[in-house]
Amino acid sequence: MKIGIKVGDIMTRDVISIKPTATIQECARTMSRKDIGTVIIAEKGKIIGALTEKDIIWALTKKQDIANIKVSDIMLRKVTTIKPSKDIFEAMLRMKNQKSGWLPVTVRGNVIGMLTINDILKIEPGLFEIVSQNWKVREEDDKMNRKRNALVGRESWIKEGECKECGAYGILYNTEGKLLCETCKIDVDADEDIE
Repeated sequence: MKIGIKVGDIMTRDVISIKPTATIQECARTMSRKDIGTVIIAEKGKIIGALTEKDIIWALTKKQDIANIKVSDIMLRKVTTIKPSKDIFEAMLRMKNQKSGWLPVTVRGNVIGMLTINDILKIEPGLFEIVSQNWKVREEDDKMNRKRNALVGRESWIKEGECKECGAYGILYNTEGKLLCETCKIDVDADEDIE
């Protein structure tokens, strides 16, 4: 399916990028000043990674001394990109596969723009239903996984309190005998998948 609108026609051309040697604090300041949720990590004009607000929050909860942590230590290294000549429907499919709401737009590895789901919906609001279905499906999958895990006794929601892993206060899950917040629980699940 094609929409007939090219990525290059609606992308944001003012892309904010930082060097991989920048600290997380410098990156957070830049993101706050520019009011953006994702920053591109570039070296010699080429994209080598990306960092989101979620990555910074993860570092704040998991790392002891964040003043010395470089962006390159926690950045997303495998970044899906798109060419400006592609249709926005193709961009939506890539966002869905990447499970994010943004894509860097590149030509020969050089970042020339950024496309977000908001950019697409501003131009073509009729696509909202397709986008919302994607997020609803993912949310329903998460709910089903939680139910399935609770049935087999692997995890279940217990109470509110302090996470035994990171100390964050919130809803806790009994994951392998530990009371963990959802973020730490996901990390434990990811570690098990790797093994």
